[in-house]
Amino acid sequence: MRLSAYCYTNQGGRDHNEDSVRCCAGQGAFVLADGLGGHGKGEVASALAADVLFEGCAAHPDPDGLAELFQKANEAVMEGQKVPGQEEMKTTAVALSVAGDRAVWGHVGDSRLYRFSAGTLTQETRDHSVTYMKYLGGEISYMDVYHDDDRSSLLRALGKLPCKPETGQARLQPGDALLLCSDGFWEYVYQEEMLADLLKAETPEQWAEGMLLRHIRRTPPGNDNFSLITVFVEEEL
Repeated sequence: MRLSAYCYTNQGGRDHNEDSVRCCAGQGAFVLADGLGGHGKGEVASALAADVLFEGCAAHPDPDGLAELFQKANEAVMEGQKVPGQEEMKTTAVALSVAGDRAVWGHVGDSRLYRFSAGTLTQETRDHSVTYMKYLGGEISYMDVYHDDDRSSLLRALGKLPCKPETGQARLQPGDALLLCSDGFWEYVYQEEMLADLLKAETPEQWAEGMLLRHIRRTPPGNDNFSLITVFVEEEL
């Protein structure tokens, strides 16, 4: 099997972009980090975490190894907090490593990974947020997650202790597709639309373009940074 991928990041309606994206289909390594607005130097935190995670993902860790990699990324961000003006910086992150037919992923915060297989959504990471906990507890519906007032209140992030990444893994097959994205993207594009655009796309770029068209029609002025990585699993040529 082989991979093809496309990545995109945009500052949206903000003054600067605090998202960081790392993508290499040839190495099977994909990372997206979203620096937390309001904490200062989010772009520095996301870049530090993304660099550590990307380098480690290229070595194709198992789930335990990926969890350790998130610990190293957390240490890098906390070390960076020693620089004046960066004391409060934090970031979310989601990382994917693919070797052969095995995919391993992990995340902290509300940056997400979706996996689609055989025309259905088969996996979606769970946000580490107050809103998502309310959903899991039955207090709100899944659709309420997109609009709940607590959706930006995170329970986990890189840049503080303890670091509690959540990991997953799966066997891939040709035709599978994966999406990594920041909350600035997924808040405006629903699961059913992701799948609908995937079924019409012939390349990862076409899939991304379809979803981004939906996104741009919905985002209000001053919207958050938004980023995505789309990955196709294909037959070896």
